[in-house]
Amino acid sequence: MILLLLQHKRYFPTIPKFPTYYSFFHANCHSHFPKSHHFRTIRTHSDNGLIDYFDRLLQHCISGINEGFDLKRPVRQIHTQIILTSSLSSAFLSARLISVYSKLSLVNDARKVFDNSPNDYFFSSLFWNSMLRAYSSVFRYENALELYGQMRQLSIQPDGFGFPLIIRACAMRGDVRLCRTVHCHVIQTGFANNLHVGNELMGMYGEIGWMGVASQVFDQMRLRNRVSWNIMMSGFAKNYDCDGALRMLFRMESEGWEPNSVTWTSLISSFARCGLNDKTWELYVLMRQKGVEATAESIAVVISMCAENPIKGEIIHGHVITAGFEEYVFVRNALITLYGKNSAVKNAEYLFSRLESKSIVSWNALISAYSQSGLCDEAFSAFLRLENSDNDLVRPNVVTWTAIIDGFAASGRHKETLELFRDMQFSQIPANAVTLASVLSVCAELSALTLGREIHAQTIRMLMSDETLVTNGLINMYMKCGSVRMGHLIFERMVYRHIISWNIMITGYGIHGLGETAVKIFHQMMDSGVEPDEVTFVSILSACSHSGLVAKGHEIFDKMTRDFRIEPRVEHYACVVDLFGRAGLLKEANDILRSMPMEPNVLVWGALLNSCKMHKNMDVAEETAALIFDLESEAMGSYMLLSNLYAASGRWDDSAKVRVSARTRGLRKVPGQSWVEVKKKFYSFSAGKSLDLEMEEVDRVLKDLTMKMVMETSSSDFLFQ
Repeated sequence: MILLLLQHKRYFPTIPKFPTYYSFFHANCHSHFPKSHHFRTIRTHSDNGLIDYFDRLLQHCISGINEGFDLKRPVRQIHTQIILTSSLSSAFLSARLISVYSKLSLVNDARKVFDNSPNDYFFSSLFWNSMLRAYSSVFRYENALELYGQMRQLSIQPDGFGFPLIIRACAMRGDVRLCRTVHCHVIQTGFANNLHVGNELMGMYGEIGWMGVASQVFDQMRLRNRVSWNIMMSGFAKNYDCDGALRMLFRMESEGWEPNSVTWTSLISSFARCGLNDKTWELYVLMRQKGVEATAESIAVVISMCAENPIKGEIIHGHVITAGFEEYVFVRNALITLYGKNSAVKNAEYLFSRLESKSIVSWNALISAYSQSGLCDEAFSAFLRLENSDNDLVRPNVVTWTAIIDGFAASGRHKETLELFRDMQFSQIPANAVTLASVLSVCAELSALTLGREIHAQTIRMLMSDETLVTNGLINMYMKCGSVRMGHLIFERMVYRHIISWNIMITGYGIHGLGETAVKIFHQMMDSGVEPDEVTFVSILSACSHSGLVAKGHEIFDKMTRDFRIEPRVEHYACVVDLFGRAGLLKEANDILRSMPMEPNVLVWGALLNSCKMHKNMDVAEETAALIFDLESEAMGSYMLLSNLYAASGRWDDSAKVRVSARTRGLRKVPGQSWVEVKKKFYSFSAGKSLDLEMEEVDRVLKDLTMKMVMETSSSDFLFQ
């Protein structure tokens, strides 16, 4: 009974008891009407009273739900009483009940109310709006659009409250044709000048990337509010149009509107999305100078772009504390990520430890901080703590696994990377593009072609083989594993070739000594309208160097500054020195080195020293080695190179002295390593160590290979050591 609901006085303190209405009507109507008419009068008066009564009950339910109380049972009890007194129901009351159910996320219950209502209710826009709002509240936009279709079939026109809900559903679906159709319907029904409808139309076009049409809607609006300006600003931000956002800010100020914190947040987000970190910081400083209080969202955006500037990071952290945003979980997570990228792991740990409620985002930020700082063991320890935590709702997700896999891969711990990837698959968490790219890079480093092919098959099954990040990883893997033809085939099938894709192809051909093909790819890239960058020129110059294309390499080096306005860096000069040096043109190589506008580093001198070894030029080698040791006394590779050069020239005493000098400095040669993949298992070989298993068989196969190489070589000066 309804009387039982009145015990919920926490929510219904002001509603009169149910019998009061009947007592009132009985007292006032008894002496004026005969009995038969009296009952009819009570019913007539009571209908409006009870509708008001139920409505007030439902309003109190909404208040309780907003305060966080679970009122599913009381609401269903009220619904039961409304059904039992069906003659008392109305379109208004049904709409209210639908709204309450949507507040409780019981949209299916709301739909039952909608479907079981009398036919005459369907001519009430309030009734339809309540159901549209219910679907929108739980992001069931497809259902909202189906409802809109029913309205069209019944010739029921949405009003100024219904159209915004329909337009938002169109925006979330991203169907351009449907968006245009709804816009036409808005114009036909005369709601084009409605403020709320216009705002939603601008938001819709911003979502689908049609900012030109959004601007037209904005210009045609007779009435605008601050929300209108902010929606336009947000649209430009979402579509990476920094200039458009800035123009909107100037126009807003010129028309007498003062940008608020929401406006500035959208503007700052726009420049951050475009990667214009310096400009983002300038806008943030300008916002503070104008006295506009920063929002937690704007601060989080600025934090994300301070990764490469620790000083700015500390400044923004100070702003977080003074503004009182430190307790916002997403702000603290952003700070943990910031300190992780700056390798300030202690700060990240401190912020993480102060979090009362650690979400999966918090754990991921900490694990990423460890991984990015090369602290793989600490990252794995945090990962295990997460796995063993008591909170069943916080468990490793794809971001967690990707962070730790990427960390191990970047640190060169390839075997453990593959083991983690296998564990991830056993945990039934599907990999994303970043995960697969990391594992493919490991396959490339290990020349694990069989495993790489298996991952390629997995990307096809997961419908991810066309993802640019994955495709680049596949090309890199196949090229480095020696399957050049397969790498080229994948490249040819790419719909969109990013500059990274071109660079990988050029590098791949270069490392296999196919310099002419690399040059051909380089020209194809330019013909397709893709501008080469600094990495491209390192790749193509290296390819020319390894293939002996001296003239072509020199020509490309000149083009870099003349045609593309790219100033050569140390890496480019190292490639050119290597280009001339490998060809025996040591004088030209030395001249290039001496003409560098910056101080040559070990990389450049090392290229010259290696050329001296190839052509047995002791005079230049000794001078170069001395310069290297002055620059970097711990360059063990250079010590070994010079020692071997002395040995090759028969100067054994000098060779021994160089080795003794290296040992005196505490330097040790890192033993050479190689590995082979057999039946998905990796066997590693280190200089000075014997393989425990089947060593005799390994020796026999090695000798057979040696004999075949000696017999088949056509080079008279072949020497196998």
